[in-house]
Amino acid sequence: MKQFFYLFTLIFLTNFATSPVHAQNGGYIYGKIVTIDGKTFEGPLRWGKEEVFWTDIFNSSKEENDNLQYLTRDQRRELEERHQSFGEGFVNWIASSISYRMDEYDHTHQLVCQFGEIKTIKPFNRNKVEVTFQNGTKKEIKGEGYNDVGTDVKIIDAELGEISISWGRIEIIEFGEGNGKSASAFGEPLFGVVETYEGTFTGYIQWDHDERLSTDKLDGDTEDGELSIEFGNISSIEREGYNSSRIELKSGRDMDLRGTNDVNSENRGIVVTTEKLGRVDIPWKEFKKVEFLSKPSFPLKKYIDFKGQRQLEGLVVTTGGETIKGKIVYDLDEEYSYEMLQGKDNHLEYFIPFGNIKKIMPKNYDYSNVELKNGEKILLGERQDVSDHNTGVLVFKGGNDPIYVKWEDIKEVSFN
Repeated sequence: MKQFFYLFTLIFLTNFATSPVHAQNGGYIYGKIVTIDGKTFEGPLRWGKEEVFWTDIFNSSKEENDNLQYLTRDQRRELEERHQSFGEGFVNWIASSISYRMDEYDHTHQLVCQFGEIKTIKPFNRNKVEVTFQNGTKKEIKGEGYNDVGTDVKIIDAELGEISISWGRIEIIEFGEGNGKSASAFGEPLFGVVETYEGTFTGYIQWDHDERLSTDKLDGDTEDGELSIEFGNISSIEREGYNSSRIELKSGRDMDLRGTNDVNSENRGIVVTTEKLGRVDIPWKEFKKVEFLSKPSFPLKKYIDFKGQRQLEGLVVTTGGETIKGKIVYDLDEEYSYEMLQGKDNHLEYFIPFGNIKKIMPKNYDYSNVELKNGEKILLGERQDVSDHNTGVLVFKGGNDPIYVKWEDIKEVSFN
């Protein structure tokens, strides 16, 4: 009887100890790659040297904007004149793909979503693909200006091990729930607490918009020579001025590094995927220190967690007191819960899925109050989604043509 009890206890403790690892493995991108000649590879995926988790961001440019057909000629002309008045600098600033042809702007935008939202990616060529989302909707997109289209894709095949497949060889990529094995062969996720001049953020970390795994390396120069240190060996990184950083290892050793964009002002930013506020992009000038933690305080999202994608629905309250209820197209572009709202709080930039948003309330020309469904509130500005550069909202009531509401006439947008 005692032997049975000891055996049961051993099995329980073993399962308990390993369950967090399997839970984390479910957070890695997983799928099947079919090549142009019919070969199949299946396993965890990594997009080039970057994206590896379902919460990582897929960036591209939408092929066209069909919602412009619902605007009158006068409404379109007003938008064109408005964007012309912003000038060429604004066109670059909003990071939208607004092209000028035949005396009209086509008002196409970025597609920004998490990898977990995607069901398949089918390349047409090196710059154009068809994306199918988990809810079955499809979009043709372009990769101009973004490296997520056209890059090589690494996969850890169960039989063959790791292989890097050229984009030109890919017929289709089919995403799905992983089997909980092999994913951590890429490395463990970086998790920690980031101190900034605007506050403290806890979550999964991307360093320099790039490194996000324990096997990725931090490069820098010391007085004794060049170093390349695996992030899994690092306990903390603290900025010292603009052009150097203090590195402390888990062993207790520490050193000053300089000379590369991993440790100086050329760093592109530190991204933290938080549990409540979405994705926060922290520029180098706002960064103070990061402490890496061995045990995450919340798990990575799994593929199944992205199910339930839907069209945006809710109501718009105008400044004139009218309430309009129906399907919503925000900024003449965002239609689904998987798309993301972008805005800045001082120097920090936020990327929040529309599915997490309860209300957007324009405050003035530059800022809007954003309330999340979990109760969090934040004031965001400086980006098209939350400023007077927003192109307005369409509200579809039943089967009728939509009602167009200009941004300056909006008091509040509420989502179901």
